[in-house]
Amino acid sequence: MKIGIACDHGGFELKKFLLEILSKNFEIKDFGAFDYNSKDDYPDFVFPLAKAISLKNIDRGIAVCGSGVGAAIAANKIPDVRAALITDHFSAHQGVEDDDLNVICLGGRVTGHYAALELVETFLNAKFSGADRHKRRLQKIKDEECEL
Repeated sequence: MKIGIACDHGGFELKKFLLEILSKNFEIKDFGAFDYNSKDDYPDFVFPLAKAISLKNIDRGIAVCGSGVGAAIAANKIPDVRAALITDHFSAHQGVEDDDLNVICLGGRVTGHYAALELVETFLNAKFSGADRHKRRLQKIKDEECEL
């Protein structure tokens, strides 16, 4: 599984932590930020990550900003991206199983490092169920997506 990861200054420390641990078991593409800059903007890093998901260059993404909210909003602007702010174990796997979630968004200022690692591992280990009702719902969403 190819994984992408991106952050702004609000998620910089959490991204560094996750990247160090996850790179031992996964192929990871780092979309930045590569240096801490308190004036950077999450869309500059999240959009390239989300576009790589849309183009199927990576399978799953991890986007981290201060709260995770902005990263989720930005990622969801890209077709075929299904991103969500995840703060609990159930949503980390259920989002993938039912909704084919492909980008997990985390808050670097509100989620502890080891809690975030557990959420990411749960997200990465989950599989889409492929149930007809879930496919039907996802198709309705796809039908409403605007192409860029």
